[in-house]
Amino acid sequence: MTLIDTMPSAADPFLTDDHLDVREMVREFALAEVAPLATALDEEKRFPHETIPKLAELGLLGVPWPEEVGGAGMDYRAYSIVVEELSRVCGTTGITVAAHTSLGTAPIYKFGTEEQRQRWVPQLATGEMLGAFALTEAGAGSDAKMTRVTAVQDGDHWVVSGTKIYCTNGTHAGTVVFTARAGGGELGDTNNIRAFVVEKGTPGFEYGVLEDKLG
Repeated sequence: MTLIDTMPSAADPFLTDDHLDVREMVREFALAEVAPLATALDEEKRFPHETIPKLAELGLLGVPWPEEVGGAGMDYRAYSIVVEELSRVCGTTGITVAAHTSLGTAPIYKFGTEEQRQRWVPQLATGEMLGAFALTEAGAGSDAKMTRVTAVQDGDHWVVSGTKIYCTNGTHAGTVVFTARAGGGELGDTNNIRAFVVEKGTPGFEYGVLEDKLG
């Protein structure tokens, strides 16, 4: 595989020495470990089991999160570099890391309760488990206000009914953040749409078919 280097030079004022070190490290890893698998991953429609644990060991599944919660303690520019370097050789691996970090972990870290953050963020930030985000529905696409999945409170629990599609990392994630319509209301009304977290293994939480697509 031949890659054209279009990245900024070392004199780029937006990249510190730390950013350049991260870029070099991830680029070397991507070329050595990720690129050789890229074609097979797409053709065989399979998850990058070989490389995700290695990315976790390198601290690349929790780049923007503080060290005290298990993250690497770097900034979003470093995180962008990580996703860019992985994606330039393998879109599947890039989106796996991006979905885990930005969609599966960020909502819990930024908007979850303290109990939720303590329960899940350390495992997500260290890569002990993957996160996923389920928004898309067959009748709504990615239009959140048209969410049809419902959530009804029953004591201190919520009973959820409905189906999501195109959930990156879905069958491999330990937690899935998803949107649901709570408390009724008409379609198009965003006031009653909430985000929930469901753990793998929760009764009633089932996986559907593997879609015929790339990534």
